[in-house]
Amino acid sequence: MLTATLRFYAELNDFLTPQKRQRPISVQFDVPPSVKDAIEALGVPHPEIDLILVNGQSVDFSYILRPDDFISVYPVFESFDIGSLVKVRAEPLREIRFVLDVHLGQLARYLRMLGFDTRYRNDFEDDELARISSEQHRILLTRDRGLLKRSIVTHGYCLRATQPRQQLAEVVARFNLAGQAQPFRRCIRCNGLLESVDKATVAPQLDEETRAAFDEFQRCRECGQVYWRGSHFQRMQQFIAQVVPEVRVYSSSKPILNHYR
Repeated sequence: MLTATLRFYAELNDFLTPQKRQRPISVQFDVPPSVKDAIEALGVPHPEIDLILVNGQSVDFSYILRPDDFISVYPVFESFDIGSLVKVRAEPLREIRFVLDVHLGQLARYLRMLGFDTRYRNDFEDDELARISSEQHRILLTRDRGLLKRSIVTHGYCLRATQPRQQLAEVVARFNLAGQAQPFRRCIRCNGLLESVDKATVAPQLDEETRAAFDEFQRCRECGQVYWRGSHFQRMQQFIAQVVPEVRVYSSSKPILNHYR
């Protein structure tokens, strides 16, 4: 049997069993695997990785292990530039867009509330999620490590938190989204963009109380859902301020209208 050693750093240890965290891990093999296969066999999905050093040299996922290799595996770096070293990460996406697995419906609503293009359906199959992520260049968000290990997935993230509020804060921090958020510009029902409409245009869709109380409305271009600044507006502003306080949710020069039934 041949042996190589792997060492994972920082949050990549989240994917390892407790006895393997923060320490070198010896792996044995008869037929040398690729470094990608060796890493994922230990439970770490490849989209979580930013840099692999083998005996101090940067390699990509296709590198084939050799006897006595020492492999250092690093997560995505946020605080400094390692662009000249990275050989594993796909090109950054020009636009941050998401696709979420079937267990993340509330997170999808929250991301849409912040204005991010977020595809979600509660009956997506894993094959379809991976295909959408690859073909539409969307970041796949999931808690399913196996889904992220699919080779066609180049941009993805495995959520650590289990509660939607914490998941939202985690995603905003992980992808530095605070400065890109445009709250209340998308329909949280279908992800379509909202546009201002005349009251007369949507009057048939409104009940008598709403017609009497409000004069400014927005409507989803895709599904036709009507929004206005109703009772939920202040609560949703407060929610955003609590979970992602860096996001500016209201400008008096450009009122945001919404009402989520």
